[in-house]
Amino acid sequence: MSQAVVLFHTDQSFRGKLEQILSGMTVVYPEQPGALDPQTEIIFGNPDPHDLHSYPVLKWIQLQSAGSEGYTAQSVPAGVVVSNATGAYGHAISEHMVACVFSLYKRLHQYRDEQNRGAWQPRGHVKSIEGSVVLAVGLGDIGGEFARRMKALGAYTIGVRRIRTEKPAFVDEVLLIDQLDAVLPRADIIALSLPGTSGTAGLFDRNRLSIMKKGAIIVNIGRGSAIDTEALCDRLESGFLGGAALDVTDPEPLPTGHRLWHLENAIITPHISGGFSMHETYEAILEICLNNALRYKNGEPLRNIVDFSTGYRKNT
Repeated sequence: MSQAVVLFHTDQSFRGKLEQILSGMTVVYPEQPGALDPQTEIIFGNPDPHDLHSYPVLKWIQLQSAGSEGYTAQSVPAGVVVSNATGAYGHAISEHMVACVFSLYKRLHQYRDEQNRGAWQPRGHVKSIEGSVVLAVGLGDIGGEFARRMKALGAYTIGVRRIRTEKPAFVDEVLLIDQLDAVLPRADIIALSLPGTSGTAGLFDRNRLSIMKKGAIIVNIGRGSAIDTEALCDRLESGFLGGAALDVTDPEPLPTGHRLWHLENAIITPHISGGFSMHETYEAILEICLNNALRYKNGEPLRNIVDFSTGYRKNT
């Protein structure tokens, strides 16, 4: 009998619903992901891409992540569909991004440093989000939710996308990626929510970091490979950039002793803005899994299918 495997933690309520939808299949919940049964037909979670050719009846992988790095036309057997969890992370990660902007603009991270030293020490000038120009590079679920929140705080919002689409109400302008250099000098706040693809690697190289507006801040929650780390450190150390908030780094994890750890105008978090850190995200991922499981059982098109040629979900 073919089986479905769930690689991440789930509760009994989800298990009951999934088993009801996939009646007729065995559903297993291994405590430690490893070698799976050769009769595995469905995988919920993020299996090792190098193992996928070991499962001859595999038909569908539902990732628990929005990103799909490693799942390519070469690593995924022909005919196997991969869908991601786009739509589950916008709420949690966009709130994290807003919190980082407030921290950098109001120097809250620096006041925490002073508190740890027991120093009653003003840190000087702060900035206002209202009236600032926000550039959201990547306008999917996460970037869109961030832009919507910043717009509500009074910012002028600009979105950058790969393809031309209708302008959402929460952005004032939508530009294409080839217009990035022209808009960078206007932006006070630049937020990156990009997947790791050949097209995004090194997007913010030394040259692009140098044409940003003096005093601007950059927030990256996508993939660390989008930014030249050493060039960013140089711009932060010189004072050219006002600050950076990085939930992802290159390399990752950030090595002990790396100079980024010691820059007072940088906020570093260990890739925790998404994941299961917030319960609402966990619930949203489970709902995506159940919805797609029902579609799979009924022979209907799955949502969030990954386009191997771009690394994004199809038709976005």
